[in-house]
Amino acid sequence: MPYVTVKMLEGRTDEQKKALVEKVTAAVSETVDAPKENITVFIEEMSKNHYAIGGVRKSDE
Repeated sequence: MPYVTVKMLEGRTDEQKKALVEKVTAAVSETVDAPKENITVFIEEMSKNHYAIGGVRKSDE
């Protein structure tokens, strides 16, 4: 029973998240030969002030 967590910055539309979940599920199913109904995908969204690269928060760019 594969579990996949996708972490990304907030701001994507529901349609984009739906497509992401469908494509990730299909890729995992094909790659590890798991039935789609056994694959769980979690989307964790972060605000830009909770994410930094090189000591600079994305909200400060």
